[in-house]
Amino acid sequence: MKTLRWTTPVIAAAFAVTLLSGCTDVARALNKGGDTTCSEYLNQNADDQRMTITKAIKQQTGNDAEPAGTQVDITMASVQALCQVQANSETPIKNADIAGIFINK
Repeated sequence: MKTLRWTTPVIAAAFAVTLLSGCTDVARALNKGGDTTCSEYLNQNADDQRMTITKAIKQQTGNDAEPAGTQVDITMASVQALCQVQANSETPIKNADIAGIFINK
């Protein structure tokens, strides 16, 4: 019986870790990248916004390599600026290419 008491919590903890890590993979798969609307983007937490911008940059450049952190930061600022002043909350964030931030089109 002592073994059973220890294995049940260990199995439950392992299962929980698997579920939590799987959520990130699901979020990445469901992430629309540049097709995310301003309203959706503004409702995301900072980590999800960064994931969305990273995917949008990859979509725009056609390159699966991780973009530089500064490129992601600058693009996030550009999208934030567009979405905060945008009258239409359904505008896709890919329209935030104000300063040609999405390179290699």
